[in-house]
Amino acid sequence: MSQLPIFLQLDARTGLIVGAGAVALDKIGALLKTGIRLRVVAPEAREEIRVLAAEGQLEWIPRVFTPSDLDGIFIAIAATSKPEVNTAVYEAAVERGVLCNSVDDIPHCDFYFGSIVERGPLQVAISTSGESPAFAQRLRREIDAQLPQAIASWLTELGAKRREILATFPASESRKALLHTLANQPIPPAASKEAKVYLVGAGPGDPDLLTLRAARLIQSAQVILHDDLVPEAILSLATQAEIVNVGKRCGHKNITQEEINALMIVHARAGRTVVRLKSGDPLIFGRAAEEMSALREANIVFEVVPGITAAFAAAAAVPFSLTDRHAASSVIFSTGHHAQSHNDAPLPAKEDATLVVYMPGRDLKLLAAEWLSEGLPADLPCVLVSHAAQPNQQVRCTTLAALSLDSGDEAPLPAPSLLLAGWAVRETAARYLAEANPSIEV
Repeated sequence: MSQLPIFLQLDARTGLIVGAGAVALDKIGALLKTGIRLRVVAPEAREEIRVLAAEGQLEWIPRVFTPSDLDGIFIAIAATSKPEVNTAVYEAAVERGVLCNSVDDIPHCDFYFGSIVERGPLQVAISTSGESPAFAQRLRREIDAQLPQAIASWLTELGAKRREILATFPASESRKALLHTLANQPIPPAASKEAKVYLVGAGPGDPDLLTLRAARLIQSAQVILHDDLVPEAILSLATQAEIVNVGKRCGHKNITQEEINALMIVHARAGRTVVRLKSGDPLIFGRAAEEMSALREANIVFEVVPGITAAFAAAAAVPFSLTDRHAASSVIFSTGHHAQSHNDAPLPAKEDATLVVYMPGRDLKLLAAEWLSEGLPADLPCVLVSHAAQPNQQVRCTTLAALSLDSGDEAPLPAPSLLLAGWAVRETAARYLAEANPSIEV
């Protein structure tokens, strides 16, 4: 190992950061905690850095870097968006014997910033020597979850007792043994976790479409209760969780809703972090109302983390605007179970909307006939999207009349699928049809 892990004393030292963008701001936040006298050199600066300079927390010099900026500097960080500038900073630092870190440029780094867990005077720093900062961050999260917050005050008291012993007893083996006995006292246990459940939206299935908060919760969860439609690509993000499939698909129920509610409550009361992972957005056709009601009755704290609902992914897949101002002034969400007989929207509003039907079923003839009987036009454009935003995504464009005929010439698209209908999809549907049949003019 060519590196020695050390903790630098930076209080009252002078440090230089070249650059004043987002990367520089991140380093500034870490360095200002140390008491370092910080100088920033950059022609332009983010507003947050300008504010820090105005408050006197750092010095901002609004110009380009020159090698003389390194005179009298203890450590330097090159954090611009220009590799040639960062290289120039590093080379000038080497000439002057100044330790330098060129952000995200391993060959031009004399030191690395570790991922740090802090508890008062306690610091646990993790480094992968630049191989995988993301893995260092993962370890930081896992260590942070294990260290109790109370260790900060406990360690401060331990330090005070240590200094008292050093001042009272002369150097000897007995004093050394006393210090070790003091340090071996039990660490305060981690406070028992508050029972909490997260109702998390997994989006349409592409891990890249998860929210950052959803991804973090999946990675840190101890128990994940997931719908059948959540793909392995998302479940594989979990690093330590017990993963339980509580899915109910196509009328086949291996577990009841009451049993799902009970699982959430039991795991939460055991102090585990529970993620109830739902396809799409948890508040759209996901029976979240029943789960939230059960959690409230059990006095379990819960939080809803929204996700990208399948309708938005399907519209993006086509693509078309659900609220095209020339064609649709509203969007109506429904399921195949309710779209036919329980949607009493007045006809003008329905025709002026983009209709989104989740889980429309394999036989669309009945739904199409219902809409036609309500007066919707036979040439109303319709789009079926299967596995929206996933690698096996399929898109099929048609019309309401064609759906009503149900000729059987084409096999139904595999579930999960959505039906989108309305004038807002007309132009895109026409393009799809033209691509499938070049004889059609768009």
